[in-house]
Amino acid sequence: MKTELMLAFEAEMTAAWRLIDAGRLDGAMRHLERAHVLGQNHVVPHVRSHWAMLCIAFKRHSLAESLGQAIRIILGALGSAVGVVPTGNTGGTNISMFARLPIDHDLAAIIKWDQR
Repeated sequence: MKTELMLAFEAEMTAAWRLIDAGRLDGAMRHLERAHVLGQNHVVPHVRSHWAMLCIAFKRHSLAESLGQAIRIILGALGSAVGVVPTGNTGGTNISMFARLPIDHDLAAIIKWDQR
């Protein structure tokens, strides 16, 4: 993971954890979704974003969301390892884990830079 992408990913994760600590889970999820898009091509960042989403699921006492994130941790790690991830997928349990989604322009520019 190149520096610019790593810094953007870490910024989203840091913002998410601050909001989690403050109990602002919906705002935290928005940052985690952005982090997921940035990190999904790299095993460790991909798993970290799903782990944080799993922590939110626990805080919400949502069994379905917890199970969904647990599955995504395993499949996401495998998908990143072999280079098969659904581009733009935000990683939440509110959408199919196989759905491809458009990428926000600011994130797309960072991802494109990373692929050079």
